[in-house]
Amino acid sequence: MNRRFGAWISLAACVHLTGLGTGLGTPALAQSKGNKPQAAQPAKPALPQDLVAKGQVLFDDQQYEESIQALSAALLRPSNTKEQKVEIYRLLALNYITLGRKDEAESAVRGLLVIEPDYQMPASESPRFRDFFAQTRKKWEAEGRPGLVKEEPVQKPVALKHGSPTEATSGQSIDLRAHLDDPDGRTGSVKLYFRTGTKGDFTEKFADVEGESVRVQIPGSAVKPPVIDYYFEVTDGGGSLIASRGDATGPLRIAVPEPSKGWVLPVVIGGSVVGAAAVVGILALAGVFKSSSSNSANGRGMSTVSVSVGEASR
Repeated sequence: MNRRFGAWISLAACVHLTGLGTGLGTPALAQSKGNKPQAAQPAKPALPQDLVAKGQVLFDDQQYEESIQALSAALLRPSNTKEQKVEIYRLLALNYITLGRKDEAESAVRGLLVIEPDYQMPASESPRFRDFFAQTRKKWEAEGRPGLVKEEPVQKPVALKHGSPTEATSGQSIDLRAHLDDPDGRTGSVKLYFRTGTKGDFTEKFADVEGESVRVQIPGSAVKPPVIDYYFEVTDGGGSLIASRGDATGPLRIAVPEPSKGWVLPVVIGGSVVGAAAVVGILALAGVFKSSSSNSANGRGMSTVSVSVGEASR
């Protein structure tokens, strides 16, 4: 009996010692053995939201296919600036060169050169990249720089300043003046279009242009009542309209009054028209005029004539 009890005590002691050796004891004992909690691994930084920046980060991380996908998506954005397009093509070229995809790399370099023909790879860039860029540029230039779009300079607007006369005399020619503002010297000709009245076709006439001064004349034969309609057109050397003053649907207008005919006093007596002298004689005989005369020093007489006009009796 004592032997069995001693065996059980020995077995319990062994189990207890085994637990201590494997770290299955209490927390205090575990810490005494130097078993500390493992620190959490730091999370990887999130990729940038901008596709171009994302493509750069992926390229730096040697994730070339993922970088190409991000940059290809960025290239489709309609809002890309010139600088952004250059950067996209540059990174695409670097990815393709690294992957050994020569044709695609050359297309990317050509796309960059079309936008920025004078682009130079930085000296800090890998000789492998710089040599590829140089070879592609040489080939592209030998072919005549295909795809290159030349930026047309912004031309300044042309303006024709003219003040329209308010009135003209019938039968007399009208001198018209205008000031031409053409900073780039694009003007080929200035034409005047005019017509008598408000209907009908316009007559065309070239104006004289000397520097900024424009002069032209509407002939007197066209100046008739009630109005003269006209307008100006300025065209370039190719005949394209670049400025105007008025147009066919909204012309400038000058009033031409009817000419004055003076005072006319026709008097009808007995069915005949009698002149002014005859009227005076008739009125004198009728006693309408009263006259008084006086002799002057030189022998000539002076008469004063008074006319009395009364309301005729009904």
